[in-house]
Amino acid sequence: MDIASWLRQMGLEQYESVFRAHAIEGSVLPSLTAEDLKDLGVELVGHRRKLLDAIAALHTAPTPVSGQQATMPAGAERRHLTLLFCDLVASTPLSTRFDPEDLREIIGAYHRQVADCVAAFDGFVAKYMGDGVLAYFGYPQAHEDDAERAVRSALTLTTAVAQVASPLPLRVRIGIASGLVVVGDLVGTGEAQERGIVGETPNLAARLQALAEPNAIIVADGTRREIGALFEVCDLGPQTLAGFAEPQRAWRIIGEDRELSRFEALRSGTTPLVGRDEEIALLRRRWARARDGEGHAVLIGGEAGVGKSRLSAEFFKDIREEPHLRLRHFCSPYHQDSALHPIIVRLERAAGFAPDDPPERRLDRLEALLALTAPSTEELALFAELLSLPGAARYRPLDMTPQRNKEKTFEAWFRQLECFARQQPIILLFEIFIGSTPVRANCWIC
Repeated sequence: MDIASWLRQMGLEQYESVFRAHAIEGSVLPSLTAEDLKDLGVELVGHRRKLLDAIAALHTAPTPVSGQQATMPAGAERRHLTLLFCDLVASTPLSTRFDPEDLREIIGAYHRQVADCVAAFDGFVAKYMGDGVLAYFGYPQAHEDDAERAVRSALTLTTAVAQVASPLPLRVRIGIASGLVVVGDLVGTGEAQERGIVGETPNLAARLQALAEPNAIIVADGTRREIGALFEVCDLGPQTLAGFAEPQRAWRIIGEDRELSRFEALRSGTTPLVGRDEEIALLRRRWARARDGEGHAVLIGGEAGVGKSRLSAEFFKDIREEPHLRLRHFCSPYHQDSALHPIIVRLERAAGFAPDDPPERRLDRLEALLALTAPSTEELALFAELLSLPGAARYRPLDMTPQRNKEKTFEAWFRQLECFARQQPIILLFEIFIGSTPVRANCWIC
């Protein structure tokens, strides 16, 4: 890192000789404190504050990017990438209304939010262009679900940017496209050096971004095919875009589709199931015992793609005429910090929450769902808290430790299951991810 250029960008070039004399390099910057800056002779509080803020920005925003650059392949490569182009809405009014230093703080906070959201899904921030950001999914690290990661990052981004502290609410436009590119050529020199990308995909992502309404996510037809039915979409039809001879079909992302499993969402059809007669027979035997009152747990494990979900789907097809209640829970590698995410999603789906439902309507829907099992007021409050609904005005506030709250939540959930089990046999299906490996499993509890 060129410390001299970094200082000049902030108008603090007078400290260049001091930093050089004390061997302050880019690797040392993140560890500097206010006391260190005083020792270096930075006496003005404003200058110390500006330096500390700039150091914090270096430490938070570029970290995921620089970490990926360390493992970048040498030379250009032909890759299938998904590109995300994000632009800040109404940046010109911001620039005319605020002092440049205040605007710098706002844009810096916006950039950090973008970097965090992209890094959370293992993407790579390739370029900052004023208030525009270009991110790659599939380079330098490729995944089988890069298109899905890009869309999930975009959905997170629209919410995160709105939370940036700013006198005016911030909104973004996002365009996403997938396709073959050549990426990796080093372009420019010094601080302007970057990994160039060649192909029509970046141009398509940029054109789709310009087409988007504020806080809208527009994806190309190729990306739409890759994400299957994982997300609710709105068909915008063929769009005439500058630079493209033929109209390009575009889709707007509405939100995540929580009705379908990943197996159902990513497959348009099925072929005959071959060579799984023994496994199907085993599942039938366990199901017969469960119907007779002897509960069982079955674990179907294996590498991704070996047919675990297909085996489950085939079995459920066979017993669809038999009385039973099937409760499906889908774990997600993108929500590993929320242990109860599968239960939360199932409750939201069963209650029929709509994206635009206000909190009061969601509480009404939740109460209607739980009324079948006659829950206590405490149980209603626990489930409302689990779904992040403001139930304090409707229920008595919960006065318990986090550990006790967790125990009571599980007790309430178990009581719900017991009430359902008295009416008919239940199959609890969990699709889980084991560790950080691609191994997944379907766990049944009958």
